[in-house]
Amino acid sequence: MPTRAPRRCTTAGCPRNPVPGRSKCTTCGAPRTRPSSTAQGYGQEHEHRFRARVLARDPVCVVCESAPSEHADHWPRSKRELRAAGLDEHNPMYGRGLCHGCHSAETARHQPGGWNAGPAY
Repeated sequence: MPTRAPRRCTTAGCPRNPVPGRSKCTTCGAPRTRPSSTAQGYGQEHEHRFRARVLARDPVCVVCESAPSEHADHWPRSKRELRAAGLDEHNPMYGRGLCHGCHSAETARHQPGGWNAGPAY
């Protein structure tokens, strides 16, 4: 009885064999570590100084003006830009309240990533 040909890692161009029970090899399938939300600057200070005050100030979404605000969005500069400029990223003056739909649309528009990152060629 013929034996099955050895599988290859499912990452394009990778010639290695996958880890048993997985579809990727140890190199391609290594878990990507992402810093925690607290390490990214979204800890208690963000929650109490920024988010709570922005949502209290903007109870209705400032974009669509019809849905309740659920997200405190950094605007007109991103959190990264504020930090790079030496400004206080937790100051509510740099935020606006957005509903979930508007926040998702704004994030996709201004911070493209994943499928929205553009052509990969």
